[in-house]
Amino acid sequence: MESEYLSHIFPKGLLEHFKVTAFIELENIAEKTMFYEIHLEENNKILGDYDQNLYESKGFTEVVLQDFPIRGKAVFLRFKRRRWRLKDDKTKIIRNDFSFVAVGSGFTQELSDFLKDSGRYKGRYDHEHK
Repeated sequence: MESEYLSHIFPKGLLEHFKVTAFIELENIAEKTMFYEIHLEENNKILGDYDQNLYESKGFTEVVLQDFPIRGKAVFLRFKRRRWRLKDDKTKIIRNDFSFVAVGSGFTQELSDFLKDSGRYKGRYDHEHK
């Protein structure tokens, strides 16, 4: 799928930092429902004031978030997030900080905000902010 089109459905700025590696339609056999799983891999670029030459990319961690449905099918974004290690001190690991994840949930920030406003999580949200 063209990244031009995907930029309209993904959280703002996502495709600046990640590339789409797979877009798969799957079925949950137990629930007899179809869903999309979109695989994204973080670009090999450290954000912020870090000197890229002092760090080396050392693997990935995976995070799965639920985003807005597409055509009535659930959407799961499977992120492969990079981690970098300081070449001179192997104990220092850094990761880029992204605001796509709503704190304490498995949803993108935009979906979490939408659900809070629509009343689906109103009880929890109202309780936290009273």
